[in-house]
Amino acid sequence: MKLCILDNDFLDPAVESTYIGYGAMFERLLRQAGAEGTFDIFNTVRGEYPDSFDGYDAVLLTGSKADSFSQEPWVLKLREQVEALLRTKKKLIGVCFGHQLIALCLGSKVARAPQGWGAGRMQYQWLAADLPQAQGRHEVALLASHQDQVFDLPSGARLLATSDFCPVAAFAVDDHVFCVQPHPEFVEDYSAFLLNKRRTQLGEEKYQSCTQGLALGHDGVAVARMMVAFINNGQEKPAAPSQRP
Repeated sequence: MKLCILDNDFLDPAVESTYIGYGAMFERLLRQAGAEGTFDIFNTVRGEYPDSFDGYDAVLLTGSKADSFSQEPWVLKLREQVEALLRTKKKLIGVCFGHQLIALCLGSKVARAPQGWGAGRMQYQWLAADLPQAQGRHEVALLASHQDQVFDLPSGARLLATSDFCPVAAFAVDDHVFCVQPHPEFVEDYSAFLLNKRRTQLGEEKYQSCTQGLALGHDGVAVARMMVAFINNGQEKPAAPSQRP
């Protein structure tokens, strides 16, 4: 596997030494889920991109504190890149901001959710028990941190996960797009840091409920296994090339 990770943010300096960045968090997670190969990380806020995406099996877009519908120059440039990748049907994985930006490029409405912040451990109905590595599951719990949402399913997309709070929580388009609103790459300590940071915004009752929920764990590795299978065309690992004498 050769994966391009477009890291769309910088971490808070208070935790940067521990977690490095969202790109590094994804590499850790995907390797934990069985991924092997090369991971190249580019920070789009700095304007970093590979010279070409052609050599990559897939491109992963991380989360960000920015809005996917922002008019910031770096976001507009990223949207141009994603639109070009969609035209070529390059495999794309989007998470949180990445999920929203890909949906936006596919014509969906993305905006502030009137129900406020999605935060902490959240439960979703999983509608794609047939996906490789889904292992027949019908629900997932993941760690969330978002105030924007995708409001309608992109044309031609399949809804993978949903909840009352977040109706379009994950979707796929054929074999070349796999998007998830919550964060499989988060660990509980990082989610706790974000909850503490937004304690006033969340309100004390929601803050306490979200914090207590972290003790229940989440299914990040399980979703990451599905991502690895998606990149590898449904196989847990890429097939070894045939060797003929």
